Amino acid sequence: MIPTDYRFQESHEWCAIEGDVATIGISHFAVEHLSDLAYLDLPEPGTSLEQGERFGEIESVKAVSELFSPVSGEVLEINEDLPESLDTLQKDPFQEGWMIKIKMTSPDEAGELMDAGAYEKLIASEA
Repeated sequence: MIPTDYRFQESHEWCAIEGDVATIGISHFAVEHLSDLAYLDLPEPGTSLEQGERFGEIESVKAVSELFSPVSGEVLEINEDLPESLDTLQKDPFQEGWMIKIKMTSPDEAGELMDAGAYEKLIASEA
């Protein structure tokens, strides 16, 4: 089920906002379409990102997909265990499978992202 308080981009990254910190990951839909995950590359803490900028990539046996930041800011933390345990991402992409946390420089950017209802319509059209 899609968390109703998260925001989404068309490229299937999600963003959970708490104060001025955004926790970012990819949706269950994206994980299912990638299927057998093989590799995850994440940025170093301290990296500055602009909204829409590439922050890493995820590889499966099928494809390599770039990951894009839903908001601008500085990477505060990465989920260090995730690249070594990609099964966590497949089991729980919306909680334990988070990828990065960003201190947002422009919190209003989150308002430009899709809400859960709009995202559900997007994935229904892609399914």
